[in-house]
Amino acid sequence: MIDQILEYNKSFVAQRSYEKYLTDKYPDKKLAVLSCMDTRLTELLPAALGLKNGDAKIIKNAGGLVISPFDSAIRSLIVAIYELGVEEIMVVAHSNCGACHMSFSHFHEEMTRRGVTDETLDVIRKCGIDLDSWLEGFKDTPTSVRKTVETIKTHPLIPEDVVVRGFIIDSVTGALEEITEEQ
Repeated sequence: MIDQILEYNKSFVAQRSYEKYLTDKYPDKKLAVLSCMDTRLTELLPAALGLKNGDAKIIKNAGGLVISPFDSAIRSLIVAIYELGVEEIMVVAHSNCGACHMSFSHFHEEMTRRGVTDETLDVIRKCGIDLDSWLEGFKDTPTSVRKTVETIKTHPLIPEDVVVRGFIIDSVTGALEEITEEQ
């Protein structure tokens, strides 16, 4: 598959197909979107939000989560704010997310099947990584969105004037539902 992509890329560059995507590194709408890496959202998310190339910084991970105060999602948001001028953040989870009900026990079975030993997992645990929580998903999407929004809002390095709001996008229609603290 990668070789096919490389062949396509040569043609893409030779035909100057990149020209319609030219922009700079600063998001025109001063917006960052933290969302899930789900393939259903690759084109649906920006289309449903009315975003074009250059409008926003889109940060994706499994579940669209902040799992710790110093994970890569928070790091990316801090860079987006201080280096790239982001003033608003949307946390956008989605319906029928694979990270919902995810558990380490499932991963453990798959890892073992593919050659990762329990000894390797023990070494990782001895380094202070709690694999049960690190690979744990969430049970309730609205609660997960609220938790991620709250973690961002209360982070000591996120300025108070940055607007942070949470949403769930329908994975089929693209309809947005805002998730508020009061719900």
